[in-house]
Amino acid sequence: MLPRDPAQPHRTASTLELFFDLVFVVAVSIASSQLHHALSHGDFVHGITSYAMVFFAIWWAWMNFTWFATSFDTDDWLYRVTTFVQMGGVLILAAGVPRAFDEGDFTVPVIGYVVMRVAMVAQWLRASRSAGALRSATRRYAAGIAGVQVLWVLFLLIPTGPAQLVAFVVFALIEISVPVFAEYRRQTPWHRHHITERYGLFTLIVLGESLLASANAIIDALDEVEALGPLIAISVLTLVVTASLWWIYFWPPHHRAITSFRRSLRYGYTHYFVFAAAAAFSAGIEVELDVLTGESHLSGMAASFTVTVPIAVFLLGVWWIAIKENADRVVNTVVPTGAALVLLDPVLPVPVTLTALILAAVVVVLVLRPPVTREAEAPVGT
Repeated sequence: MLPRDPAQPHRTASTLELFFDLVFVVAVSIASSQLHHALSHGDFVHGITSYAMVFFAIWWAWMNFTWFATSFDTDDWLYRVTTFVQMGGVLILAAGVPRAFDEGDFTVPVIGYVVMRVAMVAQWLRASRSAGALRSATRRYAAGIAGVQVLWVLFLLIPTGPAQLVAFVVFALIEISVPVFAEYRRQTPWHRHHITERYGLFTLIVLGESLLASANAIIDALDEVEALGPLIAISVLTLVVTASLWWIYFWPPHHRAITSFRRSLRYGYTHYFVFAAAAAFSAGIEVELDVLTGESHLSGMAASFTVTVPIAVFLLGVWWIAIKENADRVVNTVVPTGAALVLLDPVLPVPVTLTALILAAVVVVLVLRPPVTREAEAPVGT
């Protein structure tokens, strides 16, 4: 398991990586569905905190696998089997998401998470055998990940409530500090185009979840409303918004955003908010449909915020990590301003329609003003 060449030409995501992503479709779908139910019943605090905790486990496990793969993927039989074990952990985690939302019981999600992370420890230990100068980094990864799993097991002993939330925040901060601890002396190699392709593929997963969940919700609502006009309008607007989010995300050259270790940390960690917001967008559309069909007693303004807040977070996150340094002054004014206008849309009588128009206007600006060109870039890699 030798370190991969960060300058390897034409490197793309492997079929194993694409297969690995499929189980995250399941996990993201269940988490988004549970968030929808919580928001629709007005349980905002519990729903959002539970979603944030569950999505952290999904995101962090996916991200760790992705960065390890860009450095040490061998695609041999042992690597594949270990990856399948991680996939099993994702499915275990997903199975426990409903109980985590309904009862605050994170036992099954923690078990699934620990399965994924123990498999990751095995991967790092295997890599350490032939990592050469990177051996100390790989061993620090293995030790750090293993140590944090003890904390997550202890997390199950903490009763539901504020203490549990505080413990989660502390343990999560320790978890995300492991890469800093492991690579502070020498960084493992990464392939910039491969990494950003992987992030782009996961973005497609969460945006696709928005389309699928919204379509299913609209189909279910067909028998609940007398007029089809509002459903058709929401369907069209959902497609416009999702397409706009796709356009905005893939507008900048993402590989320019991870030219150093510090920048790669910013890129990777900020994607927690980008991914979580994209997946939460579908929950917001479903809440809007619940209000339309009378299944939710939320006010129209409150329901609209469940749509506009995720969109605004997504826009600001993508702008911060990839657009800001590749755009001119006009684009750097339009994108954050668009996010602010979207966030304020619920105070107006046609919030979803206005949100779609604002996003379409942002896309028009991006079409007219392409990314700023630079001088010859450094070779692909660290």
